[in-house]
Amino acid sequence: MHTPSLAEYVKCLDQHDWQGVGELMLGSARKLAKIGADFLICPDNTIHQALSIVQARTPLPWLHIAEVVAAEAVKRGFRRLGLIGTRWLVESEVYPEKLRAHALEYLRPSREEVNEINRIIMDELVCGVIRPEAVAYHQRAIGRMRDLGCDAVVLGCTEIPLIIDDANSALPTLDSTRLLARAALQRAVLADASDG
Repeated sequence: MHTPSLAEYVKCLDQHDWQGVGELMLGSARKLAKIGADFLICPDNTIHQALSIVQARTPLPWLHIAEVVAAEAVKRGFRRLGLIGTRWLVESEVYPEKLRAHALEYLRPSREEVNEINRIIMDELVCGVIRPEAVAYHQRAIGRMRDLGCDAVVLGCTEIPLIIDDANSALPTLDSTRLLARAALQRAVLADASDG
């Protein structure tokens, strides 16, 4: 496992410097390849926007978090997904591109919801602050998505599962980080079995 400081990524994100984000990812990829990794994952949904920038220069293949989530949604029979996460992610094509490829529909939060969810993530959850008001806000946003025809919600941020899961969500959840971890484990086990 390797990652630069979140602050380094946020500096690039705030400047819309996706090349810089990609270079940080590529630096980690090269270090992991040197110590014997077989493939790469990134549990941070947001920075997947830079994956296409580094794809041609990466030393190892990546599992794409949105591809893993889309495959799980299809497997579970979902058709229209709500998407919550950071402002950078929700406004991007990271998920829409992969969901469309699987004939899945999606709904982004309202502008107000995008801004407030982003604030909660970056100002509270990243800092370990968990407030009942943050839970309630996410629940209302997910409830609105349910009312607009969504049948599941993508938890498109590593921190959101700290406050939202199937037990307190109006919709079934697709925990992107957990799904990516399971997909990585399956791939590693299969690779190990084929080597043995």
